Amino acid sequence: MKPRDHLQTMALTYQEICQGEQPWVALGNFMNDWFCYKKDRRTELVATPLSLPETLSDETFRWAVFCAASVEYLCERYEVPCPSWVHNPAYHLPEPWFDSPMAHKPEVREWLIETTPEPFTKCNIYCGNRMFANKYELAEQYRRRSTR
Repeated sequence: MKPRDHLQTMALTYQEICQGEQPWVALGNFMNDWFCYKKDRRTELVATPLSLPETLSDETFRWAVFCAASVEYLCERYEVPCPSWVHNPAYHLPEPWFDSPMAHKPEVREWLIETTPEPFTKCNIYCGNRMFANKYELAEQYRRRSTR
């Protein structure tokens, strides 16, 4: 178990992905800190640039670009100063990446293209607009509605 003062930064998240952690497990740990446990330290969570390995596979490169786009998206959405490292032109995929097991279907691709936020599309990533649904905000909205 990680100590309570541990920060699951995006840099650490990417490092864990490179070391073999399932990407959505590592990103889920980051999101727990971003949305709940360390939301008062959001600037710190994204300040450190990603450390790219010397040997970069296509998969680890895709996740580096995804992590950079995620930081830009979250900073815009939650009014956190966006660190300059995310704007490195290296964080751009040469070919579109449709992150969905159903992306072979034209209607799914169309939905991904239409709904993916701009920080991702400008990097050539198409993942839709639900990957950072905040369960803590959704639970609070549900609580408010149910107490009326």
